[in-house]
Amino acid sequence: MLRLTKTAVVVLALALASGALAASGSPQLQTYFQGSVDSPAYQQQAFQRVAKAWKQPGPKGTPALGKKTIVQAVLDKDGKLVSTAILTESGAKAWDAAALAAVKKAAPFPPLPKSTTAATVEAHFHFAWVSSP
Repeated sequence: MLRLTKTAVVVLALALASGALAASGSPQLQTYFQGSVDSPAYQQQAFQRVAKAWKQPGPKGTPALGKKTIVQAVLDKDGKLVSTAILTESGAKAWDAAALAAVKKAAPFPPLPKSTTAATVEAHFHFAWVSSP
């Protein structure tokens, strides 16, 4: 069983190119890394790269409240993106495609911390549409 640890940055509202949000929701990103990546600084760097690469689709591409896309990324020691896959679909194809594109565009990631002994690590990026505060 894969053990994932949540990043130090738990939830961050993603920057939107359009600057417009629907009153009922907002995009959020959470990241989880394989247990062998225990560096909060590394996790935050990867998180920030993906958040910066995110481009929200238009209003018709937004999923229902509470829905999310989970993108799995496998990284090698040098930070190269070995593979990606959508593990959970949100029900909005444009949202799913934007989530996958953000992870791919964020690559290459920084080299893994020297304390990481595995040849590759798995990270999950959760792109959710949640109720606005």
